[in-house]
Amino acid sequence: MVTAIIPNWNRAELLAAALESLRRQTRPPDQIIVVDNGSSDDSVSVAHSADARVIEMGRNAGFARAVNAGIEAATGEFIAILNNDVELETRWLKRLLDRLETSDFGFATGKLLSPNGLIDGAWDTICRGACAWRCGQNRPDGDLWNHERAIRIAPLTAVLFRSEVFRSIGTLDYIYDSYLEDIDFGIRCAMAGIAGVYVPEAVGRHRGSATYGQWSYDTVRLLARNQVLLIARNYPDTWLRRYGWPVMVAHMLWGTMAMRHGQFRAYARGKVEGVRLFPAVRRDRRVFDAQAFHKLLTEAEQEIRTLQKATGYDLFWRLYFALT
Repeated sequence: MVTAIIPNWNRAELLAAALESLRRQTRPPDQIIVVDNGSSDDSVSVAHSADARVIEMGRNAGFARAVNAGIEAATGEFIAILNNDVELETRWLKRLLDRLETSDFGFATGKLLSPNGLIDGAWDTICRGACAWRCGQNRPDGDLWNHERAIRIAPLTAVLFRSEVFRSIGTLDYIYDSYLEDIDFGIRCAMAGIAGVYVPEAVGRHRGSATYGQWSYDTVRLLARNQVLLIARNYPDTWLRRYGWPVMVAHMLWGTMAMRHGQFRAYARGKVEGVRLFPAVRRDRRVFDAQAFHKLLTEAEQEIRTLQKATGYDLFWRLYFALT
């Protein structure tokens, strides 16, 4: 049995398209749950008209809390998590489900394309500086992205999990609210020995940041804050000595990008919020084996370097690798 979960906040027209793409699947989900974060439009009625179960949060509780509410209500052996701005090709679910049913992988994700035909994302990875990259983003589709491979982190934009993964390591960390909660969850999976698989034949189309906007004030603020919280929650006691320089370089470069998009105030506010929350989050940090965690970070960063070299460096990553 497969449960599909769509967290939603307004944009009823996007939700309707996402639900229709689920209805058209050659192997449709057995249960659809729409978790509504206090929408002020027709989202709830759209979900009901598609025969989805609706969980109304009553407020914008954030992506992580909405997904968790859906997971707690799900009855399927497999759980698909989907953004409301994703439309899936008809065999997306069957291809991912077939792959999980014939392997030991804990989760599977496919290729996401942007409306302009470029890659929106394939899988996620992270550098030592606690900044993430959605692999393939803004690259032309091509052979590099057309081969199955094991992955550490899947974007929660469109992914299929075994439900036992959540029973094993828990649900999403609500401290992130929205953004980078998938990176945090991927770190937890990797440190627990749970791997995923990228299945390029499973294709979806993603509008990208359709709710908040790619460089909106709230998007930049939350990303800037959550970059700090990733460190607080996951990095070892020796993080400042071992990773302090890459962290400073990455966060300064990301701040420069925010400034170029007219959002330096949002970036600065996010960093201040992150620093204020840091002590409380740090008290509940996860205790991983430091060497295993270092291996995860260095291998993930090397993956970024390899893919950037193969496809052409983004300015951020060119400067990051030059300085670190």
